[in-house]
Amino acid sequence: MNEKWDWNDWKAQFRNRIQTVDALKNYIELNPDEEEAIKKSEGLYRWAVTPYYASLMDKTDPNCPIRLQALPAADELIVNQFSDVDPVGDMKYRVTNRIVHKYSDRIVLLVTEQCSVYCRHCTRKYHTTDVNGSYFEKQEAESFEEDFKYISEHPEIRDVLLTGGDPLTYSDSKLEHIISRLRSIPHVEIIRIGSRYPVLLPQRITKEFCEMLEKYHPVWLNTHFNHPKEITEESAKACNLLLKHGVPVQNQSVLLKGINDDLETMRELLHGLLKIRVRPYYLYHCDNVTGVSHFMTTLEKGIEILRGLVGHTTGFAIPTYVITTINGKIPISIDNIIDYSEKGLTLQSYQGKKTYIPYLKPEEVLGSQL
Repeated sequence: MNEKWDWNDWKAQFRNRIQTVDALKNYIELNPDEEEAIKKSEGLYRWAVTPYYASLMDKTDPNCPIRLQALPAADELIVNQFSDVDPVGDMKYRVTNRIVHKYSDRIVLLVTEQCSVYCRHCTRKYHTTDVNGSYFEKQEAESFEEDFKYISEHPEIRDVLLTGGDPLTYSDSKLEHIISRLRSIPHVEIIRIGSRYPVLLPQRITKEFCEMLEKYHPVWLNTHFNHPKEITEESAKACNLLLKHGVPVQNQSVLLKGINDDLETMRELLHGLLKIRVRPYYLYHCDNVTGVSHFMTTLEKGIEILRGLVGHTTGFAIPTYVITTINGKIPISIDNIIDYSEKGLTLQSYQGKKTYIPYLKPEEVLGSQL
């Protein structure tokens, strides 16, 4: 590879993202199936990989967990009969161009559609990765004033989560404008940022960025490690820098078939997170998003992993296993399972609302070709 730019400059990493097969071949040996999948996804799904994240890929193994998360696969083009572009109802609960108001005292603020790497398992794949999709009612470039006005006029909102896309795609100055405006609203107590940059492009977590966040505390950051291979010297340094500036860092993993759906891998991931002082927060059951179904495991698999963790490791190493539904996040526990049969589960949300989840047998996960 002929590197003529500063590897540690996050903006240079972003500008030099890998978006062609030829560029990718500088990092790994693509097999014919991978190359064909990338070709078939053109015009349907975006893909991009930071040079840093590509450097973590196994050069020859197509089942490398980094490759599986970052590169298009043929299974993305097969539509499961129960899948949806928005199974958790973000668009249903959207009240302005950017605000999703599903829970009474907190909101999601969709800052952008852009990401440094387009994760193939993204729950908002239609918003971020689908070439023709968006959760925005208007353009991303639209003013934020409507959003700030909504928050100001709803005193019940005490917690704002900035997500997207990845908010850290924006510059420090643009993010500070958003955060400072939120902090000026008296009833906003907590500002959270959902970002995978500590994993995909840890160089983005600069001293200047952390000093900016420190001015607006309490600010929390939720990130997204899925595999022990992602815990590197660089990612640990990024998380440590956030912590040194008073920003708590929590992790939200997704249970992904072939990536982390075994006890040994999950335990190694959770223990690795504790070593870098990142709290395991949620383990999401993979949503049945269009183009993502092939990553889904059974709920039984997740419960099996939890049973292998509880009592066998540090209590705060164990994340809460949740399934996200149109009625909100539902922790997977005996108390939440109202009815169970071979055909599916009926779960109860915190509000007592019932949600039916069709049970997907392994052979039923894949459906029709796009």
